[in-house]
Formats: sequence, C-alpha cells, structure tokens
Amino acid sequence: MAEDQQWFYCLDHKTVETADGCRSANRFGPYPTQEEAQNAMAKVAERNEQADREDAEWEGVDRPD
Repeated sequence: MAEDQQWFYCLDHKTVETADGCRSANRFGPYPTQEEAQNAMAKVAERNEQADREDAEWEGVDRPD
C-alpha cells in the first residue's frame, strides 16, 4: 500500500475505505491513517458536544457536561 494512502469513512456503509470507494458526498475524509478514519464518528460526536457547550455559553445557558 502506498505510503501516501488516504483513508475515508463511508457514511452509507459505516466502514473505512480508500479513495476509490464511495462518492465523496457520502463520506468523511481524507484521513492520513486507517485508524483515524475508523474513529471519524467519535471525533464528530466530540466536536458536536464541544460546539453545543460553546453555543450554550454564548447564549448564557447552563447545560450539564
């Protein structure tokens, strides 16, 4: 496998794939490693939670962590 291989997380199949996989509108990436692509949904959830906390702070609303 090429050293510069890019990896993607397919939202349709919930799997990791290379650049020749599903169309780009249905996936996240590219990621430099297969492991990072596998953890894509966890990273999305983490970022969403952070954005929700920041929105609540901006709006002056207290939300539990």
